[in-house]
Amino acid sequence: MLMAQLSPIQVKDGQFIRNGKPYYFVGANLWYGMNLASIKMGGDRARLLRELDSLQALGINNLRIMAASEGPDTEPYRIRPALQPRPGELEEDLLQGLDFLLVEMSKREMYAVLCLNNFFQWSGGMSQYVSWATGKPIPYPDVNGKDWDDFQHFSARFFANKKAQRLFRQFLVQIINRQNSLSGIPYKDDPVIMSWQLANEPRGFKYVKSYRKWVAKTSHFIKKQDPDALVSLGGEGKLPYESIGTAFEQVSELPGLDYLTMHLWVENWGWYNPRQPDTYDDAMQKAMAYLDDHVSIATRLRKPLVLEEFGISRDGGEHHPTGATLKRDQYYRTILDYLFHKAAGGAAVGGSNFWSWSGEGKPLQPEALWQEGHPFTGDPPHEKQGWYSIYFEDKSTLQVIGEFVRKMSNL
Repeated sequence: MLMAQLSPIQVKDGQFIRNGKPYYFVGANLWYGMNLASIKMGGDRARLLRELDSLQALGINNLRIMAASEGPDTEPYRIRPALQPRPGELEEDLLQGLDFLLVEMSKREMYAVLCLNNFFQWSGGMSQYVSWATGKPIPYPDVNGKDWDDFQHFSARFFANKKAQRLFRQFLVQIINRQNSLSGIPYKDDPVIMSWQLANEPRGFKYVKSYRKWVAKTSHFIKKQDPDALVSLGGEGKLPYESIGTAFEQVSELPGLDYLTMHLWVENWGWYNPRQPDTYDDAMQKAMAYLDDHVSIATRLRKPLVLEEFGISRDGGEHHPTGATLKRDQYYRTILDYLFHKAAGGAAVGGSNFWSWSGEGKPLQPEALWQEGHPFTGDPPHEKQGWYSIYFEDKSTLQVIGEFVRKMSNL
C-alpha cells in the first residue's frame, strides 16, 4: 500500500477545510494505537494493521490517539510500558511504534489527533508531572484510603506548578520536532497529524485561573513549534458541575484553540443507569440540551465543534462482549443523527470520535481491570474492561456508524 498524499486540514469560518472545501470527519478513539504498534511488550503490528483495515472499511477517517504516557511501570491503573518513564527520557521503541502507526494511517487516508497529556491516571499524565516536580506520591483512588477527590485535586495542581509545566514543555519539544524514522517526515510537517491536543479531559478545580493561563500559553507554545498546526484542548465541555472548573466558554475563546471539543457521558455523570432502562429518556433530554448548548457556543465563536468522546454500555450494564446492544444502537443513532442534521443545517459541527474501538481486543475477564500482558481493548486500564468497547463482531452498532458515514460523506 502506497503512502497517500494527504492535504492539511485547516479551519475557516466555523468549518474544517480540506483542499478549499468543507470537510467533515467520522472518527474513533484508538487510544492504545502507539502501544499496539510498538515492537516492545504489548505490541502487535499484525493486529494493528487488521484494526486499521477494519476501521477504513467502516469509513472511519480520523483516530484520536494517546501519544504520551509517563512514569514508572510499577504504578497502578497505567498503560504499560510508558513512553516517558523518567522526565525527558523517551522510549525509542514506542516512538517507532507511533512512527509506524502514522505511516499506516497515511496509507489509509486517516488523520490523527495526538493527545499529549492526561488529567487522569491511566497514562500517568498531569498527576505524574506533579509527582516528579514535588516528590510527593500520587494519591490514587481506592489506594491507601484515597478517593477521586483526592486524586483530582492533586492532578489539578499541575496548572499551578511551574516545574511540572516545564517538564511537560520539554516533552512537547521532543515529540513535535521528532522526525518519523520510517517516512523521514518531521512530525510538525506531517499532514497526517490533524491536531496536537493539549490533554485528555483537563479540569481546573480550584486552579481555574491557572488552568486558563496554561491553555493559552501551551497552545501558543505548540504553535511556535509548529506554526501550521491545528491545536485542540481535549476537554469535556461545560460538564454538569461548575466546581470542576473547565471554564468552557472562556477557554474556547482563546485564539490558540482552532476548534472546540466536548465529551458526552450519560452514565458517568449519573444521568443514565443501564440497569434501570426507564432512566434513558430523561438522560437523552439532558444529553440533547448539553449538545445544543455546546453547538450554540461553537457556532457563535465560529469554531468547529468535535464530539470526540461518547459511548454507552451494553444492555443491562453487561460487560461481556456477547451482551446485547439494542440500547447502545439506539443511543448511537440518536447522537449521530443529531450531529448530521446540525452539520447539514450549517451549525459549527465538524466531526466526531466514538469511544471506543476495541476491534479484535477482548477482555480476558470482563468487568475486571486491565493487567499488563492483557490485550489492549477500547477501555483504558483504570476502567472495567468491556464497559464501552466496540468489537468487530458488534455488527448492528457498526451498521449505525456506517449509515452515519454515508450521510456525512454527502455533505
